[in-house]
Amino acid sequence: MGQSEDVRPDLSVVIPSYDSAAWLPSTLQACATALRATRWTAEVVVVDDGSSDGTAALVRELAADFPVPLRVLVQENKGRFLARWAGLQDVRSDRVLLLDSRVLLGPTSLAHVEQTVAAHPATIVWNGHCITDPEAPLVGHFWEVITYTFWGGYLKAPAPVEFGLDRYNDYPKGTGVFIAPRDLLIQACQAAWPTGNAALVSDDTKLIRHIAARVPIRLDPGFWAVYRPRGNVRDFVRHSFGRGTFLVDSFAGTSARWNAILVAFAVAPVVGLVTLVALAAASAWAALGILAGAAIVALAAPAALAARRGCPGRGVRAYLTYVLPFAAPYWAGLLRGLSAHGHQLRSTRRHLTVEPEGVS
Repeated sequence: MGQSEDVRPDLSVVIPSYDSAAWLPSTLQACATALRATRWTAEVVVVDDGSSDGTAALVRELAADFPVPLRVLVQENKGRFLARWAGLQDVRSDRVLLLDSRVLLGPTSLAHVEQTVAAHPATIVWNGHCITDPEAPLVGHFWEVITYTFWGGYLKAPAPVEFGLDRYNDYPKGTGVFIAPRDLLIQACQAAWPTGNAALVSDDTKLIRHIAARVPIRLDPGFWAVYRPRGNVRDFVRHSFGRGTFLVDSFAGTSARWNAILVAFAVAPVVGLVTLVALAAASAWAALGILAGAAIVALAAPAALAARRGCPGRGVRAYLTYVLPFAAPYWAGLLRGLSAHGHQLRSTRRHLTVEPEGVS
Protein backbone atom coordinates (compact mmCIF):
# COMPACT_ATOMS: atom_id res chain seq x y z
CA MET A 1 0.00 0.00 0.00
CA GLY A 2 3.03 2.30 -0.10
CA GLN A 3 2.81 5.29 -2.39
CA SER A 4 4.50 8.52 -3.35
CA GLU A 5 3.33 11.68 -1.67
CA ASP A 6 3.05 13.22 -5.15
CA VAL A 7 0.51 10.65 -6.39
CA ARG A 8 -3.17 11.43 -5.93
CA PRO A 9 -4.58 8.52 -3.90
CA ASP A 10 -7.61 6.49 -4.91
CA LEU A 11 -9.23 7.07 -1.51
CA SER A 12 -8.88 9.61 1.29
CA VAL A 13 -10.19 8.69 4.75
CA VAL A 14 -11.29 11.51 7.06
CA ILE A 15 -11.71 10.68 10.76
CA PRO A 16 -12.94 13.47 13.09
CA SER A 17 -11.85 12.77 16.63
CA TYR A 18 -12.64 14.35 19.98
CA ASP A 19 -11.08 12.69 23.03
CA SER A 20 -11.05 9.32 21.24
CA ALA A 21 -7.45 8.32 21.87
CA ALA A 22 -8.65 5.11 23.52
CA TRP A 23 -10.54 4.12 20.35
CA LEU A 24 -8.28 5.34 17.56
CA PRO A 25 -5.63 2.57 17.51
CA SER A 26 -8.21 -0.14 16.85
CA THR A 27 -10.18 2.10 14.47
CA LEU A 28 -7.05 2.77 12.43
CA GLN A 29 -5.95 -0.86 12.56
CA ALA A 30 -9.33 -2.00 11.19
CA CYS A 31 -9.13 0.69 8.50
CA ALA A 32 -5.64 -0.49 7.50
CA THR A 33 -6.84 -4.10 7.28
CA ALA A 34 -9.74 -3.08 5.03
CA LEU A 35 -7.40 -1.03 2.82
CA ARG A 36 -4.94 -3.92 2.46
CA ALA A 37 -7.71 -6.03 0.94
CA THR A 38 -7.98 -3.56 -1.97
CA ARG A 39 -5.68 -2.40 -4.75
CA TRP A 40 -6.41 1.21 -3.89
CA THR A 41 -3.81 3.71 -2.86
CA ALA A 42 -4.99 5.72 0.12
CA GLU A 43 -4.31 8.32 2.77
CA VAL A 44 -5.84 8.81 6.21
CA VAL A 45 -6.39 12.16 7.89
CA VAL A 46 -7.41 12.36 11.54
CA VAL A 47 -8.82 15.74 12.59
CA ASP A 48 -8.15 16.34 16.28
CA ASP A 49 -11.09 18.53 17.28
CA GLY A 50 -9.58 20.12 20.38
CA SER A 51 -8.97 16.85 22.25
CA SER A 52 -7.39 16.83 25.70
CA ASP A 53 -6.27 13.18 25.69
CA GLY A 54 -3.13 13.31 23.56
CA THR A 55 -4.86 12.38 20.31
CA ALA A 56 -2.45 14.31 18.07
CA ALA A 57 0.65 12.76 19.63
CA LEU A 58 -0.89 9.30 19.40
CA VAL A 59 -1.67 9.66 15.69
CA ARG A 60 1.85 10.93 14.94
CA GLU A 61 3.25 7.92 16.74
CA LEU A 62 1.00 5.49 14.86
CA ALA A 63 1.85 7.13 11.53
CA ALA A 64 5.42 5.77 11.62
CA ASP A 65 4.24 2.18 11.02
CA PHE A 66 0.96 2.80 9.23
CA PRO A 67 0.70 1.19 5.78
CA VAL A 68 -0.55 4.37 4.06
CA PRO A 69 0.19 8.06 4.71
CA LEU A 70 -1.41 9.02 8.02
CA ARG A 71 -1.45 12.55 9.35
CA VAL A 72 -3.28 14.60 11.94
CA LEU A 73 -4.82 18.06 11.71
CA VAL A 74 -5.32 19.92 14.98
CA GLN A 75 -8.00 22.54 15.57
CA GLU A 76 -9.76 24.00 18.58
CA ASN A 77 -12.99 22.27 19.51
CA LYS A 78 -15.61 23.23 16.90
CA GLY A 79 -17.74 20.11 16.58
CA ARG A 80 -17.79 17.23 14.14
CA PHE A 81 -19.24 19.23 11.23
CA LEU A 82 -16.28 21.63 11.06
CA ALA A 83 -13.80 18.86 11.86
CA ARG A 84 -14.97 16.99 8.78
CA TRP A 85 -14.86 20.21 6.78
CA ALA A 86 -11.20 20.71 7.76
CA GLY A 87 -10.43 17.17 6.63
CA LEU A 88 -12.18 17.66 3.30
CA GLN A 89 -10.08 20.75 2.66
CA ASP A 90 -6.87 18.84 3.33
CA VAL A 91 -7.31 15.54 1.48
CA ARG A 92 -6.08 14.91 -2.06
CA SER A 93 -8.31 12.16 -3.44
CA ASP A 94 -11.47 12.70 -5.45
CA ARG A 95 -13.11 9.90 -3.39
CA VAL A 96 -13.52 10.32 0.37
CA LEU A 97 -14.49 7.92 3.13
CA LEU A 98 -15.93 9.66 6.19
CA LEU A 99 -15.27 7.41 9.19
CA ASP A 100 -16.06 8.00 12.84
CA SER A 101 -13.43 7.40 15.48
CA ARG A 102 -15.52 4.68 17.20
CA VAL A 103 -16.19 2.66 14.04
CA LEU A 104 -14.41 -0.54 12.99
CA LEU A 105 -14.52 -1.16 9.24
CA GLY A 106 -15.25 -4.74 8.23
CA PRO A 107 -12.10 -6.37 6.80
CA THR A 108 -13.77 -6.99 3.40
CA SER A 109 -15.85 -3.79 3.28
CA LEU A 110 -13.64 -1.69 1.03
CA ALA A 111 -12.84 -4.64 -1.23
CA HIS A 112 -16.59 -5.07 -1.73
CA VAL A 113 -16.91 -1.39 -2.68
CA GLU A 114 -13.93 -1.64 -5.03
CA GLN A 115 -15.35 -4.68 -6.82
CA THR A 116 -18.85 -3.24 -7.09
CA VAL A 117 -17.61 0.10 -8.41
CA ALA A 118 -15.48 -1.70 -11.00
CA ALA A 119 -18.61 -3.46 -12.27
CA HIS A 120 -20.93 -0.48 -11.83
CA PRO A 121 -18.93 2.77 -12.14
CA ALA A 122 -22.04 4.93 -11.64
CA THR A 123 -22.30 3.70 -8.04
CA ILE A 124 -20.37 6.55 -6.42
CA VAL A 125 -22.07 7.19 -3.05
CA TRP A 126 -22.09 4.52 -0.33
CA ASN A 127 -23.75 4.56 3.08
CA GLY A 128 -22.23 2.00 5.44
CA HIS A 129 -24.25 -0.84 6.95
CA CYS A 130 -23.38 -0.33 10.60
CA ILE A 131 -24.08 -2.79 13.40
CA THR A 132 -23.76 -2.18 17.14
CA ASP A 133 -20.83 -3.89 18.80
CA PRO A 134 -22.25 -7.12 20.30
CA GLU A 135 -19.77 -6.77 23.19
CA ALA A 136 -21.03 -3.31 24.17
CA PRO A 137 -22.64 -2.88 27.62
CA LEU A 138 -26.43 -3.02 27.72
CA VAL A 139 -26.84 0.78 27.62
CA GLY A 140 -24.98 0.82 24.31
CA HIS A 141 -27.80 -1.11 22.62
CA PHE A 142 -30.52 1.41 23.49
CA TRP A 143 -30.73 2.89 19.99
CA GLU A 144 -31.43 -0.48 18.38
CA VAL A 145 -35.12 -0.10 19.27
CA ILE A 146 -35.19 3.31 17.59
CA THR A 147 -33.51 2.05 14.44
CA TYR A 148 -35.72 -1.05 14.16
CA THR A 149 -38.83 1.02 14.82
CA PHE A 150 -38.14 3.20 11.80
CA TRP A 151 -36.07 0.93 9.55
CA GLY A 152 -36.94 -2.61 10.60
CA GLY A 153 -38.04 -3.43 7.07
CA TYR A 154 -34.43 -3.14 5.91
CA LEU A 155 -32.69 -4.29 9.09
CA LYS A 156 -34.69 -7.51 9.40
CA ALA A 157 -33.28 -8.75 6.07
CA PRO A 158 -30.50 -6.42 4.88
CA ALA A 159 -29.90 -6.41 1.13
CA PRO A 160 -28.28 -3.94 -1.27
CA VAL A 161 -30.54 -1.02 -2.13
CA GLU A 162 -30.20 2.39 -3.73
CA PHE A 163 -32.36 5.30 -2.63
CA GLY A 164 -32.84 8.93 -3.48
CA LEU A 165 -34.75 11.77 -1.87
CA ASP A 166 -38.10 10.10 -2.54
CA ARG A 167 -37.25 7.20 -0.18
CA TYR A 168 -34.83 9.09 2.02
CA ASN A 169 -36.63 8.29 5.29
CA ASP A 170 -37.03 4.58 4.51
CA TYR A 171 -33.48 3.50 5.33
CA PRO A 172 -30.90 3.94 8.11
CA LYS A 173 -28.19 6.39 7.20
CA GLY A 174 -25.34 8.40 8.63
CA THR A 175 -21.94 9.86 7.89
CA GLY A 176 -20.12 7.62 10.36
CA VAL A 177 -19.26 5.29 7.46
CA PHE A 178 -19.91 7.11 4.20
CA ILE A 179 -18.14 7.24 0.82
CA ALA A 180 -18.77 10.00 -1.71
CA PRO A 181 -16.90 12.19 -4.19
CA ARG A 182 -15.04 14.96 -2.41
CA ASP A 183 -16.66 17.70 -4.51
CA LEU A 184 -20.14 16.41 -3.69
CA LEU A 185 -19.34 16.32 0.04
CA ILE A 186 -18.03 19.88 -0.12
CA GLN A 187 -21.20 21.02 -1.89
CA ALA A 188 -23.33 19.27 0.75
CA CYS A 189 -21.39 20.96 3.56
CA GLN A 190 -21.87 24.33 1.90
CA ALA A 191 -25.61 23.67 1.54
CA ALA A 192 -25.88 22.80 5.25
CA TRP A 193 -23.37 25.34 6.49
CA PRO A 194 -24.08 26.33 10.13
CA THR A 195 -25.28 29.86 10.73
CA GLY A 196 -24.78 29.66 14.49
CA ASN A 197 -22.88 27.41 16.87
CA ALA A 198 -21.50 24.66 14.63
CA ALA A 199 -21.40 22.21 17.54
CA LEU A 200 -25.23 22.32 17.67
CA VAL A 201 -25.88 21.41 14.04
CA SER A 202 -26.54 18.02 12.50
CA ASP A 203 -23.42 16.59 10.90
CA ASP A 204 -25.18 13.96 8.81
CA THR A 205 -28.91 14.23 8.02
CA LYS A 206 -28.81 17.47 6.04
CA LEU A 207 -25.64 16.49 4.20
CA ILE A 208 -27.03 13.14 3.12
CA ARG A 209 -30.37 14.71 2.17
CA HIS A 210 -28.55 17.14 -0.11
CA ILE A 211 -26.66 14.28 -1.74
CA ALA A 212 -29.73 12.04 -2.07
CA ALA A 213 -31.46 14.78 -4.06
CA ARG A 214 -28.67 14.56 -6.65
CA VAL A 215 -27.18 11.06 -6.69
CA PRO A 216 -28.56 7.64 -5.65
CA ILE A 217 -27.08 6.39 -2.38
CA ARG A 218 -26.20 2.71 -2.09
CA LEU A 219 -26.85 1.02 1.26
CA ASP A 220 -25.18 -2.38 1.14
CA PRO A 221 -24.50 -4.96 3.88
CA GLY A 222 -21.29 -5.81 2.01
CA PHE A 223 -19.98 -2.38 3.04
CA TRP A 224 -20.26 -2.99 6.77
CA ALA A 225 -18.75 -1.76 9.98
CA VAL A 226 -19.12 -2.12 13.74
CA TYR A 227 -20.08 0.89 15.84
CA ARG A 228 -18.85 0.97 19.44
CA PRO A 229 -21.39 3.01 21.43
CA ARG A 230 -21.16 4.87 24.72
CA GLY A 231 -20.54 2.34 27.44
CA ASN A 232 -21.76 4.13 30.56
CA VAL A 233 -24.91 5.96 31.58
CA ARG A 234 -23.23 9.37 31.96
CA ASP A 235 -21.98 9.36 28.35
CA PHE A 236 -25.32 7.95 27.18
CA VAL A 237 -27.21 10.82 28.85
CA ARG A 238 -24.86 13.40 27.33
CA HIS A 239 -25.25 11.81 23.91
CA SER A 240 -29.05 11.77 24.24
CA PHE A 241 -29.02 15.50 25.02
CA GLY A 242 -27.09 16.15 21.82
CA ARG A 243 -29.33 13.91 19.73
CA GLY A 244 -32.38 15.89 20.81
CA THR A 245 -30.76 19.09 19.56
CA PHE A 246 -29.67 17.54 16.28
CA LEU A 247 -33.19 16.25 15.61
CA VAL A 248 -34.48 19.82 15.39
CA ASP A 249 -31.70 20.97 13.07
CA SER A 250 -32.16 17.88 10.89
CA PHE A 251 -35.91 18.18 10.31
CA ALA A 252 -37.21 21.62 11.26
CA GLY A 253 -38.60 23.33 8.19
CA THR A 254 -38.47 20.25 5.96
CA SER A 255 -42.24 19.70 6.03
CA ALA A 256 -45.37 20.83 7.88
CA ARG A 257 -45.61 17.32 9.34
CA TRP A 258 -42.13 17.45 10.84
CA ASN A 259 -42.73 20.95 12.20
CA ALA A 260 -45.83 19.65 13.98
CA ILE A 261 -43.97 16.61 15.34
CA LEU A 262 -41.15 18.73 16.79
CA VAL A 263 -43.56 21.15 18.44
CA ALA A 264 -45.62 18.25 19.80
CA PHE A 265 -42.50 16.61 21.27
CA ALA A 266 -41.66 19.86 23.03
CA VAL A 267 -45.16 20.59 24.35
CA ALA A 268 -46.45 17.11 25.26
CA PRO A 269 -44.33 16.57 28.43
CA VAL A 270 -45.38 19.96 29.81
CA VAL A 271 -49.05 19.33 29.08
CA GLY A 272 -48.80 15.87 30.60
CA LEU A 273 -47.11 17.10 33.77
CA VAL A 274 -49.61 19.95 34.26
CA THR A 275 -52.48 17.51 33.75
CA LEU A 276 -51.01 15.06 36.29
CA VAL A 277 -50.64 17.80 38.88
CA ALA A 278 -54.18 19.04 38.25
CA LEU A 279 -55.64 15.55 38.57
CA ALA A 280 -53.68 14.88 41.76
CA ALA A 281 -54.86 18.20 43.25
CA ALA A 282 -58.45 17.27 42.41
CA SER A 283 -57.98 13.76 43.87
CA ALA A 284 -59.08 12.32 40.54
CA TRP A 285 -57.14 9.14 41.15
CA ALA A 286 -58.88 7.01 38.54
CA ALA A 287 -58.18 9.52 35.79
CA LEU A 288 -54.65 9.93 37.11
CA GLY A 289 -54.10 6.18 36.90
CA ILE A 290 -55.43 6.06 33.35
CA LEU A 291 -53.16 8.93 32.26
CA ALA A 292 -50.11 7.38 33.93
CA GLY A 293 -50.90 4.04 32.31
CA ALA A 294 -51.23 5.68 28.92
CA ALA A 295 -47.85 7.35 29.36
CA ILE A 296 -46.24 4.01 30.23
CA VAL A 297 -47.81 2.36 27.18
CA ALA A 298 -46.61 5.21 24.95
CA LEU A 299 -43.04 4.85 26.23
CA ALA A 300 -43.08 1.06 25.85
CA ALA A 301 -44.78 0.96 22.42
CA PRO A 302 -41.56 1.46 20.39
CA ALA A 303 -40.02 -1.59 22.08
CA ALA A 304 -43.00 -3.73 21.13
CA LEU A 305 -42.97 -2.48 17.53
CA ALA A 306 -39.20 -2.91 17.22
CA ALA A 307 -39.41 -6.48 18.59
CA ARG A 308 -42.01 -7.32 15.93
CA ARG A 309 -39.65 -5.94 13.29
CA GLY A 310 -36.74 -8.11 14.36
CA CYS A 311 -34.93 -6.04 16.98
CA PRO A 312 -32.57 -8.23 19.06
CA GLY A 313 -33.69 -8.92 22.61
CA ARG A 314 -30.76 -7.06 24.10
CA GLY A 315 -31.91 -3.90 22.30
CA VAL A 316 -35.41 -4.27 23.70
CA ARG A 317 -34.01 -4.80 27.21
CA ALA A 318 -31.74 -1.78 26.86
CA TYR A 319 -34.62 0.42 25.75
CA LEU A 320 -36.92 -0.64 28.56
CA THR A 321 -34.11 -0.21 31.10
CA TYR A 322 -32.94 3.22 29.99
CA VAL A 323 -35.95 4.90 28.37
CA LEU A 324 -36.59 7.08 31.43
CA PRO A 325 -32.94 8.25 31.79
CA PHE A 326 -33.07 8.92 28.03
CA ALA A 327 -36.36 10.84 27.89
CA ALA A 328 -35.49 13.83 30.07
CA PRO A 329 -32.11 14.77 28.49
CA TYR A 330 -33.44 14.10 24.99
CA TRP A 331 -36.38 16.44 25.64
CA ALA A 332 -34.02 19.05 27.12
CA GLY A 333 -31.83 18.75 24.04
CA LEU A 334 -34.87 19.19 21.82
CA LEU A 335 -35.74 22.40 23.67
CA ARG A 336 -32.16 23.58 23.13
CA GLY A 337 -32.55 22.71 19.47
CA LEU A 338 -35.75 24.72 19.18
CA SER A 339 -33.99 27.65 20.81
CA ALA A 340 -31.05 27.44 18.42
CA HIS A 341 -32.86 26.35 15.25
CA GLY A 342 -36.52 27.19 15.86
CA HIS A 343 -36.44 29.88 13.18
CA GLN A 344 -36.29 27.06 10.63
CA LEU A 345 -39.88 26.13 11.50
CA ARG A 346 -41.06 29.18 9.58
CA SER A 347 -40.40 27.38 6.30
CA THR A 348 -41.63 24.01 5.08
CA ARG A 349 -39.39 24.11 2.01
CA ARG A 350 -36.01 24.77 3.56
CA HIS A 351 -33.08 25.24 1.19
CA LEU A 352 -29.80 26.04 2.94
CA THR A 353 -27.43 27.76 0.56
CA VAL A 354 -25.19 29.73 2.90
CA GLU A 355 -21.56 29.28 1.95
CA PRO A 356 -18.62 29.27 4.39
CA GLU A 357 -16.27 32.20 4.36
CA GLY A 358 -13.48 31.91 1.85
CA VAL A 359 -15.24 29.32 -0.32
CA SER A 360 -16.22 30.10 -3.88
